Amino acid sequence: MLAANVLLAAVLLAVAFYAQHRVAFHTARPRNIAITRAVLALVGLAAGWVASAYAPAGAPTMLAFVQAFGLVHVPAALILFFKRARHEGRS
Repeated sequence: MLAANVLLAAVLLAVAFYAQHRVAFHTARPRNIAITRAVLALVGLAAGWVASAYAPAGAPTMLAFVQAFGLVHVPAALILFFKRARHEGRS
């Protein structure tokens, strides 16, 4: 069970890095890039904090934090993935 949670955390952390990286390629203004990255990171931090606070007893709270942080980035990563697949420019 622990190995599955570690693997899930690693995958979701990679998704978060992907989303943070691809934002710059699909956002027109540098200020909007910073705002988008900050909002994603802050919402991820908040979700991670809540997930770690309400993790079951005995569960690794750091894994819960990383999983929730990454999970917040999944919708943005999917949108950016499809924008890249369609060769869309900045908006």
